[in-house]
This record gives sequence, structure tokens and C-alpha cells, in this order.
Amino acid sequence: MSKVIDKLNNSSSTFVSFELVPPLKGSDVNVLYNSIEPLMDLNPAYINVTCHRDEVQYIPNDNGTYSKLTLAKRPSTLAIVAAIMQRFNVDIVPHVICGGASMAKIESELLDLHFMGINNVVALRGDAEPGQKRFIPDPDGFMHSNQLVEMITRLNHGQYLDPRIQGISTDFCVGVAGYPEKHYEAANMQTDIEHLKHKVEAGAHYVVTQMFFDNNKFYEFREQCRNAGITVPIIPGLKPLSTARQIQTIPQAFHLDIPNDLVNELQRHDKKEDQYQVGIEWCIAQCKDLLAHDVPALHFYTMGRADNVRQIVKAVM
Repeated sequence: MSKVIDKLNNSSSTFVSFELVPPLKGSDVNVLYNSIEPLMDLNPAYINVTCHRDEVQYIPNDNGTYSKLTLAKRPSTLAIVAAIMQRFNVDIVPHVICGGASMAKIESELLDLHFMGINNVVALRGDAEPGQKRFIPDPDGFMHSNQLVEMITRLNHGQYLDPRIQGISTDFCVGVAGYPEKHYEAANMQTDIEHLKHKVEAGAHYVVTQMFFDNNKFYEFREQCRNAGITVPIIPGLKPLSTARQIQTIPQAFHLDIPNDLVNELQRHDKKEDQYQVGIEWCIAQCKDLLAHDVPALHFYTMGRADNVRQIVKAVM
């Protein structure tokens, strides 16, 4: 499989990539395949596969105590990667997260991915456990994603957690997340850029941003990164809005602003199909402007839907 950084450095034109949310556990594998199939004729450079931490529930016992139950609500990353490799000829970029995992568990997952021929990952801290107000790492895990990047870099040099192991060197290309409107936990934009710089200094090869709806936010972020000495490629992440209701849900979930012009245009329409088209047209305009400003790639968060992304890509590429 090709590395993302090689695609970024060697491509003569802007390419597209897509991000998928794995189906819920118990779903037929065709649910996964049906979400990918409509995207394949768009010639994606790669497909990202998100990762979700296990959830913990406490079940009451008859004696008044509680039993801890850990639930995985989606198939494992390895299962999703294997299913995609079996069906499609496309490079895969799985997410690897710190949340809910020990260092040993993360190392094993990375080595399994390497064993399967995967040489691209996105390294993320992950969200807090549902019900918790702040991120709490596994007792033997990582608090920050730059520590995860450092682990991957060490593995790329053949350095394992257990120094007695003389294993092969991995060959991962590492992507990390950037936030054009600041990570919600960061004190300010400057400190958030410094956190991103730590990830790059730890060995990250490129940055892919959280979604945004105002391109000026991305251009300002990119300039701040360059001024801070972050020179790796920065890929804009995009998601078309599909309903007026997302005016409330998206900012709450992702801590970002939606431009007033987009809000007003969505609220002008009562029919869902008209709101859906507004989201498509706004994203098309975003993409055309980004292409005019020399972005290396366009990364789309599909959220399990392909028809709107198909219309957008066909309109701009």
C-alpha cells in the first residue's frame, strides 16, 4: 500500500479521500460495503476508518453492588480493515486512539496492522468516555496523542515497549488532527498550535483538519501553523450539512461555528430535500475556493452517506 505522505509529495493534482464510520456490531458486512461502493468510481486516494473506544456500563447486582461491563459497539478496526481489503482495491488509513487502551494494547494493534500490510494510520487521543467530563487515560495508557505518535516513531525504528524484543521495524506514515477553530480543551489558539507542533515533532507526517464551514478559518489556521514552524502538509476536512437541525447538533458535537449566511440559507427552506441541497452547494463552493488556494487534497467526512459527497466531488474534480 502507498503511504499518504508519498501521495501528497508526488501527486501532480489535488486528490480526494473519504472517512467512514464503521457500522454497528451485529450489522451485515454489506452495510460496510454499500457505504464504500458508491465512492469507488470517484477514485479516492485512500479511505480512513474511524475507531471508537469501548463503552463501560455498570450493571446492578441483586446484592446492591455493581458489575462492570465493557461493550464494543462496533466491529474492531482490524475486522473493518480486513473486510475492506477483501473487497476493494484501495489504500486504507485506520485510526488508532489512546482512549480506553493501554500502551501494550496499542502496540499490539499497531503490530497487527503492520502484519496485515497497513502502513498508514491516523494517531488520535480520542474522546472522553461517555458520561465523563474530561478525558481520563487508561492507567497504563497515553494522556496525549503526541505520546502515541512517539510510540509509532519508535516502532518505525524497531524499538518496542519491551526492550528485550528485537523485532522488525514498522513503516507507518502518521497523520494527526488539527483544529482550525481550536480544540475545545485548549486554552487558546496559540497553545493549540503548540500542541499540534509537538505531534509533528514527535514524527507526524501530515495534518488533517476537523470539519469547518468557513474557509477563512482554515486559511488562518494554515498560516498560523506555518508561522509556528509546522511545515508538513495540511489537508482540509469537509462535511456537507444535510439538515437544518445540524445547525444545533454540529456545533455542540464538534465545537465549531457555522457561518450566518449558511444558517440563514438553511432556515429559508422547510423541505428536507431543499436543506440537503443547500448543504451540497455550500460545500461545492468551499471546495472550489480551497482548490484555488492550493490545498493538496480534499478529505470528506461521509458519516455513512455517499450521495451528497458524490455530487460534490463530481462538481469540483
